[in-house]
Amino acid sequence: MTPLPITDYTAASALGVGREATLSTLRAGRGGLSAQHFETAALETWIGQVEGLDGAPLPAELAEWACRNNRLAWLGLQADGFAQSVARAARRWGSRRVGLFLGTSTSAILETELAYRHRDPETGALPSSFRYEQTHSTASVAAFARRALGLEGPAFVVSTACSSSAKVFANAQRLIALGLIDAAVVGGVDSLCLTTLYGFNSLELLSREPCRPWDAERRGLSIGEAGAFALLERESDAPAAWLLGCGESSDGYHMSSPHPEGLGAIAAMRGALAQAGLRPEGVDYVNLHGTATSNNDAAEDAAVRAVFGTGLPCSSTKGATGHTLGAAGALEAVICMLALRHGFMPGGLNRLSPDPALQCNYLDANREAALSVVASNSFGFGGSNACLLLGAAR
Repeated sequence: MTPLPITDYTAASALGVGREATLSTLRAGRGGLSAQHFETAALETWIGQVEGLDGAPLPAELAEWACRNNRLAWLGLQADGFAQSVARAARRWGSRRVGLFLGTSTSAILETELAYRHRDPETGALPSSFRYEQTHSTASVAAFARRALGLEGPAFVVSTACSSSAKVFANAQRLIALGLIDAAVVGGVDSLCLTTLYGFNSLELLSREPCRPWDAERRGLSIGEAGAFALLERESDAPAAWLLGCGESSDGYHMSSPHPEGLGAIAAMRGALAQAGLRPEGVDYVNLHGTATSNNDAAEDAAVRAVFGTGLPCSSTKGATGHTLGAAGALEAVICMLALRHGFMPGGLNRLSPDPALQCNYLDANREAALSVVASNSFGFGGSNACLLLGAAR
């Protein structure tokens, strides 16, 4: 593919709101996880929560969309002047020529959870104030962001579990290449809810301590939330980064476990390299999916070794952010673009005992380095896999 300019990007997560907060937290080697204190959840675990989100109301003209997920989207869209960058792109290309493609997994299911507490005791009906279309509906976040940004181009949501907001980069690239649009807002938004916390707990995948990717004693993941966005344009004189290649695959091995040899992950990484016209040695760093679950880390380690060997530096940033599910691909793409711009590879947090069975060149601490190309892996339930290759703006 022809490299595609990324002209702006931003994120709001447990690391902070905006590029500077995210960067400073990563550079300091700190994480955003805290002991679980969300809603009524009675679970011993750690989460990556965006503090103050409940006290950040939407503008009056967007009040009908009010829910945690859309408030998180709004917070991210306002950070770093991102909404203003989108407005400039809309003026340049025309609002009908700017697409919007977002990933999410649970959308605003929290609103439904809250509504169920107030059902009619006789009929079981949900309260009349509950608005499914504007909140719980998977399409809600795209419709909300489209309205908030004043865009009129094609818009949709991708919901392929944890690969969702990586795959939207590929969707945008294809539509721009086809000439259907000239620019696109891509990203992902996923917010905390009880369904996710109790669901992963029922699968015995929730850690009681901060998650420890690539650790011999890893005990599962820490759930996080995030809203992360990027603006892609057909051409730019001042790109912030480049989208070089997108690889996607679907191995369908199991509903919740990856292929043990990482075959789908291998296909996604090799697909990204082929699309970018790069050899494995042309990549400087890999941001791993790295969930800190036993099977996932082992399968990804095998896959990365098969494609890149054991020398390429890599790490998982989920020990800092938590697993933000449908927003993970976009959040980690933002982290990769910060790494490219500022010349460092973020070390993974919380690994106390390296697993001798995992042979990748895993970084436990930040490493300064001039980076040209980085890869970002995102793998979802059901075998939906994606790999993005991102290049520095030089």
